[in-house]
Amino acid sequence: MIGKAMQDALNEQINKELFSAYLYLSMAAYFEGKNLPGFAHWMRLQADEEREHAMKFYDFILERGGQVLLKAIDAPTAEWKSNLEAAEQVVAHEAKVSESIHALYELALGEKDYPAQAMLQWFITEQVEEEKSAAEIVANLKLIEERNTAVLMLDHRLAKRNSG
Repeated sequence: MIGKAMQDALNEQINKELFSAYLYLSMAAYFEGKNLPGFAHWMRLQADEEREHAMKFYDFILERGGQVLLKAIDAPTAEWKSNLEAAEQVVAHEAKVSESIHALYELALGEKDYPAQAMLQWFITEQVEEEKSAAEIVANLKLIEERNTAVLMLDHRLAKRNSG
């Protein structure tokens, strides 16, 4: 049986993951509007991953005999000054998500909730990949910021990403 503190914290994390999906879907729409379908494709896949993450927490709570309590999702930003600014927001957002996952792990340690610790290990590893991937896009955009043809080349590369 899951403890109340862990249940409440995981319910909060579901909301954060769904907000992440919303934010990345908003970014996908932004990139579509800028005629950058590769960037939009990448962001849609990010949104899908965040929804999957929310469902992992959802299922975990239920598997442990807890109650899922969904809350309202805040509206995400819809406009950015540049492609770089949007990508930098992804990096910052992923860092916030990592902090949240780490706090959950600390709670699981304190509660001696071994199943939660085991489950959260997957998320800790996943966040390393998420932060690295977003940081690479920012680094590339900084390198090619002045050249539109280079942005299109990066967009083409992003369009080739597979789900999963």
